[in-house]
Amino acid sequence: FSSVNSFDLLEEIKKRRIENIEGFKKGEAWKPYVVLFLGPNGAGKTVTIAKIAYLLKKNGLIPVIAASDTFRAGAIEQIEIHAKKIGVTLIKREYGSDPASVAYDAINHAIARKKDVVLIDTAGRLGTNIDLMEEMRKIARVSKPDKKIFVIDALAGNDLVIQAKQFKENVGIDGNILTKVDADVKGGAALSLIYITKAPIIYIGVGQKYDDLQKFEPKWFIKKILPEV
Repeated sequence: FSSVNSFDLLEEIKKRRIENIEGFKKGEAWKPYVVLFLGPNGAGKTVTIAKIAYLLKKNGLIPVIAASDTFRAGAIEQIEIHAKKIGVTLIKREYGSDPASVAYDAINHAIARKKDVVLIDTAGRLGTNIDLMEEMRKIARVSKPDKKIFVIDALAGNDLVIQAKQFKENVGIDGNILTKVDADVKGGAALSLIYITKAPIIYIGVGQKYDDLQKFEPKWFIKKILPEV
């Protein structure tokens, strides 16, 4: 675990906010912190984005969500429900729209309104889908994210390895969020994820409530898989 460069997403965003405020006083352009979320459908990506938005709001930061999954039926409505519940602005377009343009709109909205963070939801489909990977690369080129976060289900099994490799090789991964950890009794998914992506796990999902997001702690994880330690 110590060989993987870790980072605290919340602290990085707080630091950016302070820099933005000071820079704005000097006449510099406002630059929101942009986070691009990647991962297959069914991994819990949408609810994880809502949890991150909720966490940011609790810490006095102002997020905006980009509904850049314009492919999956119901995806926009799903993220919109979460956005309304937690009181966060959602930037969206019609299904079939260019996902990168939605991210672009959200970033411009954050710049104009001086919001702190842009959280970009994306389509999943299959990790091996070539068109999907090109779509993700385009969103990354347009949005120039500060961090690309891979969200994966702890119960994904062998699919986790395939999907993590595809996203890592085609788009890049800076950090991971492992969902449904409450149902994963062995914890092997965490080891696989760190090994494949060479990126840290920053949060784990332990339930469906907005508060059910925890910072990943290696000591906690080791005790989980080796109770006698």
